[in-house]
Order: sequence, then C-alpha cells, then structure tokens
Amino acid sequence: MEVQQKAIVTESSEPKGGVLYLVGTPIGHRGDLSPRAQLVLAGVDRIACEDTRHSGLLLHGFGIRKPLISFHEHNQKQRIPELLIMLAAGESLALISDAGLPGISDPGEDLVAAARNAGHQVICIPGPCAATTALVSSGLPSGRFCFEGFLPLKGKERKSRLTAIAAESRTSVIYEAPHRLVRLLEELIEYCDSTRPVQVARELTKRHEQQVGPDLASALAHFNNFAPQGECTVVLGGAAAAALPPWDEVQLRQELDALIAKGLTASEAAKQLAQSSGQQRRALYGLLHRAE
Repeated sequence: MEVQQKAIVTESSEPKGGVLYLVGTPIGHRGDLSPRAQLVLAGVDRIACEDTRHSGLLLHGFGIRKPLISFHEHNQKQRIPELLIMLAAGESLALISDAGLPGISDPGEDLVAAARNAGHQVICIPGPCAATTALVSSGLPSGRFCFEGFLPLKGKERKSRLTAIAAESRTSVIYEAPHRLVRLLEELIEYCDSTRPVQVARELTKRHEQQVGPDLASALAHFNNFAPQGECTVVLGGAAAAALPPWDEVQLRQELDALIAKGLTASEAAKQLAQSSGQQRRALYGLLHRAE
C-alpha cells in the first residue's frame, strides 16, 4: 500500500517549474497519448510545438488548452533563447512534435542540448516513435540496428550514406516522404541488391496501416503500382556477413612461416595473416602450436 501511495505522490508532482518535458504524441492512433502525457500537457505553463494548428487540434480533443509556441527548424535559433528564459523564470515547458517523440529527426535535439547546458532538468515522457514501431513489427533483426532518419537529398552526402547503409550488417531504419520513396527504393537496389530484405511501413497505428516487403524488388514493384501515401519508414535488413575463404591448413602454415621468417613473432604473424586472409587470429595462432 505504501508503494502505491508513493507512486501517486510522484505522478502528481508533475509538471515541475523550470523543467523541460519532452512529450511523445500519437503517430496515428489518438489513443496512444498516455495518461501521464495528458497530465503533463495539461499542467505545464506553455507547450512548444512544430505546428500550432495541428497540435491545437490534438490537444483540444483531450480538453487541453495551453499557450502554444511555434518551434520548428526555421525559427529554432530565435526560439531557443526565448524558451531558455522561460525555463530560467521557473516556468514548466513541454515540447511536442507533430507526431512521435520530439528530438527524433526534428529540432528538439538542439533545444534539449541548450537546456541541459543551461542547467535545466530535461524529462522525457515516453510515447510512440515510428522508427521503433516499424522496427519491432518488421520481423527483421532488432537486437542491433541503426537509425538513419531522413537521408540527404542529393550529392556526395547522399551517396556516402547509401554506401554505408549498403555495407551495414545491422538493420537500418530510414524515414522517407511518400513522393521520394520510389527513388529511395531504386537507389537501395542499386547500392545493395534487389533481394535485400525490407519492410516499408506506412500509416503506422492507423486504420490502413501497411507493411510492404519482403525484399526491395517486391517493395518497388508494389509502390510502382500503388503510389505511396503518408510518411514512410523503411526497415532494411543488414548486409550478409562475407563468407570466409576456405581453410587451407598447409597454405596458411606456409604463410605464417614466411611471416615469422621476416622477424615477426608468432602472435604478430597470426594477427597480420588474420587481417589479410579473413581467418580468425586465434585459429591461426593455434595452427602454429599444433604444428609444434
């Protein structure tokens, strides 16, 4: 009973003055706005958001009426000092994005850094995120993954990122606008392979939620026939591990002996040959000892 009472006291203590709250908002289904998120949004002094009209409609549906401040990539340099002054004055401030967790592929990242540098507490109220929602429902490996967000639109930076993604062994998560999705899939086929596993998620948590795969060729064929609508999250399987060359014990021993003859120690020879042959250093070192 004491534990429950303490939990209630902790929850009712939010929001606190001088604290920046990062509040996750629905990416589609309105029911995903948590009770804690509603409590904080209803209690803060002000709410910073990307689009005051969009956020105003969302908050109105929950009976929340608070002063809204526009905060987006085009006005963040002006807004951040203003918001820091409000926090310094003891106001509680919530930051929300149009959908999902603020700070993921939006200017919230810079505000969080500035608030922390100024000594203000930052608290995240967890909520929906398109990247993790698409990842865990894709069926692709999720133990280790890379979040790429939106890729550069063109030039060397885009080519560099595509090259890195193609070679990445972990699952990659990429955001893309619907009108650029087909181009992205074509490029991924060029840099990866048409058989690379993928799931393209769209309209997540909404009535017409869809995941298209199971590989790049199939996804491209689908979206060539059905124009993509809504923001898309591309979950791309990682590159397959390169196959080890065959283990030729006689040849490997000869190469080790040649390296040792040049003055390398057994350990150094095993390390160097491991780098050039792709074989494991420990196995090569063991080969020398077995021969003895």
